[in-house]
Amino acid sequence: MNIWLTTIGEPLPTDGSDERLLRTGILAEQLHNQGHEVLWWTSSFDHVRKRQRAAHDQRITVREGYDICLLRANSYPRNVSFRRMKNHRTIAKKFSQQAMREPRPDVIVSSWPLIELCAEAVRFGKATDVPVVLDVRDMWPDAIVDLAPKGLRKIAKLALRGVYREAKFAASQATSIIGITDKIVDWGVGFAGRNRSAIDLAFPMGYRSKSASDSDQHESVSFWQSHGVCASKSEFVLCFFGTIGRHFEIEPIVEAARRLELSQRKVKFVLCGDGPHLPRWRQLAADCSNVVLPGWVDAEMIRSLMQLSSAGLAPYYSSWDFTMSLPNKPIEYLSAGLPVISSLQGELANLLAQNDCGMTYQNGDAADLVRVITACYDSRSCCARMAKNAAALFRERFVAETVYGQMSDFLTQLADEKRVAA
Repeated sequence: MNIWLTTIGEPLPTDGSDERLLRTGILAEQLHNQGHEVLWWTSSFDHVRKRQRAAHDQRITVREGYDICLLRANSYPRNVSFRRMKNHRTIAKKFSQQAMREPRPDVIVSSWPLIELCAEAVRFGKATDVPVVLDVRDMWPDAIVDLAPKGLRKIAKLALRGVYREAKFAASQATSIIGITDKIVDWGVGFAGRNRSAIDLAFPMGYRSKSASDSDQHESVSFWQSHGVCASKSEFVLCFFGTIGRHFEIEPIVEAARRLELSQRKVKFVLCGDGPHLPRWRQLAADCSNVVLPGWVDAEMIRSLMQLSSAGLAPYYSSWDFTMSLPNKPIEYLSAGLPVISSLQGELANLLAQNDCGMTYQNGDAADLVRVITACYDSRSCCARMAKNAAALFRERFVAETVYGQMSDFLTQLADEKRVAA
């Protein structure tokens, strides 16, 4: 089969040999390995590193039968900006212009967001009788409106009426709506104004572990030693990695670090990543000797850090949309057999409690975070039990080959049924 994927904002296999592929990247490889032809439509602009991948529209062959189409669009320095909106419109317009020149696909999977690109994928699907599946990751545009102060949200929604119009069209006319949790799928079909059907399914974020070479592992261990992070039975290391932005709550972590340092417990917080809030995080933690902020680190350094850690931190604000989600960072911690210490209420809190593989503290409450960390620190047997459960849960529900194998089977079945009906 010929399968199209439309996703921006994810790492590409062409970005580097050690790039950590996410949902679409792993799905693309899974589909190609099963013998399907894959065309991934994406942006020339690297959303995470804020850099251009190409000076013009470019088609790259990853392997025979697997191509990536880079659509050139403008850069943007900030995630919330008019330049980003212009970027999205440009990508959608270019897709609509170029899609008709390509051999007709059997099915399209379009990641939500990008709403404008989803809408164009649905228009193409309706014009060519191709089934289109919307894969909901974030609840845009409702989540965008929630960024505005409460008194201005009606105005924000009015300003985004064009985006809402495109979103309503895409959701209501798509063949199927899938998502990373059942609650997100329910939101999607509710946004579409219809009842959920048998082909509106939840597929969680899958993660694929990767072993390192001896030389890479040695280099990574040396890197962490230079930052004071070593393999030690006495030290309790809490790791975090992600884009350091508005979704994460740093203040309770810094205050907890200060209190734990005074308690003489050997707890170290290693917070990795880059982003607009990194300077502020460094300023807040400047007086904490047990907080390490190394900036961006590569995939092997992350793997090495997880091996040195006792638990993973997921310090999310509990916004309504994130409480319905299972972010990929906690799942990555589970893959390494790390208990998750999280502030995110909702789906993730329920998952950790039901499977005894982590603990949830209250948002904004440093004392509660200290309580949770102290419980793990003082009872290593409890922490070991949660670690064992974390690894078991990952094997049961989140192994990438299983998740995306099921997703691949779903897509091919959907395309087969469409062909038979025609």
